[in-house]
Amino acid sequence: MNATTRRIVIGTAAVSMALSLAACGKAGDDKDSGGDSKTIGLLLPENKTTRYETFDRPLMEAKIKALCGDCEVKYNNAAGDSETQKKQFDALVTQGVKVIILDTVDYKAAKSWVQQAAKKDVKIVAYDRLAEGPISAYVSYDNEKIGQLQGEALVKALGAKAKESNVVMINGSPTDPNAPFFKKGAHSVLDQQVKKVVYEQDIPDWSPDEANKKMGAAIDSLGKKGFQGVYSANDGMAGGIITALKKQDIKVPVGGQDSELAGIQRVLTGEQAFSIYKQIKPEAETTAEIAVRLLKGDKIDDLAPVKVDSLSGEFKATPSKLYDASIVTKENVASTIVADKVYTVEQICTAQYKAACEAAGIK
Repeated sequence: MNATTRRIVIGTAAVSMALSLAACGKAGDDKDSGGDSKTIGLLLPENKTTRYETFDRPLMEAKIKALCGDCEVKYNNAAGDSETQKKQFDALVTQGVKVIILDTVDYKAAKSWVQQAAKKDVKIVAYDRLAEGPISAYVSYDNEKIGQLQGEALVKALGAKAKESNVVMINGSPTDPNAPFFKKGAHSVLDQQVKKVVYEQDIPDWSPDEANKKMGAAIDSLGKKGFQGVYSANDGMAGGIITALKKQDIKVPVGGQDSELAGIQRVLTGEQAFSIYKQIKPEAETTAEIAVRLLKGDKIDDLAPVKVDSLSGEFKATPSKLYDASIVTKENVASTIVADKVYTVEQICTAQYKAACEAAGIK
């Protein structure tokens, strides 16, 4: 992973941007302004992870509409296919859309698209995943720190036996630029605080089914007592992993990420040791506000105070905003997920989970 390192430099220098876009809501013909001054493109990568359709899309669409009442959002989900996303991206550029929020399927593949779009003065806001290319802004989390949190939470779940414990690692998609940072952060903790990582696989498309298969292969290879904990890069895959463990009647700590509803329910029952809570609302709303400002030709300095280089190092000092995350266990679901109204008590505490909710103080 040495080839995919990133430098983050927090700076206070103003970001100068030469924008020739018509203001949102300003009268005038789009053809005369050289582009679409009322439309923002929104491209999300996949629908296997429930967060995108449940939270990211509606939050961004609502914020854009609140900031720019006559703006339109042209939305598409690539369903995990990079070629599909390229067609969606190219269609927006052809239609004259001048600001596109892009959450890439394959960050390397996006480089050529972003470069071609930049030549036509199209501004790209990389959302959640850092795309290669001359993007105008990037909004995400400190993903290496998230990996560290996952590692720390798994070590805590292993307890006093952590130093003697072997761990299986089921990592995220190799085409997702965040996955190497989750992995790096987790390794920085686990390599020091557990006995050994004895089996490790990257999972294309974050597929729960593939994670299930790899967990089954790990059990076949290591034996039922050959590992004492499982690192899962997200909750969706954790679900597949836990199914494989249950089939073999194996009970070991399994962690996740994203605080999906099913993941939170598993945390409450003890099937899953923890998840990582990333507040999607501020991430989505900041992205929406940056996109509207770029459409208007306004500065984004206060919204994107951090400078981030691309993973290749070719593209430097992209104005960025990186949010923090936190560990969620059954002890703090009430004070995090419920308190922040990520899900209602009714959504979490269905009949199957009523007793677990009561035990965790969720009413």
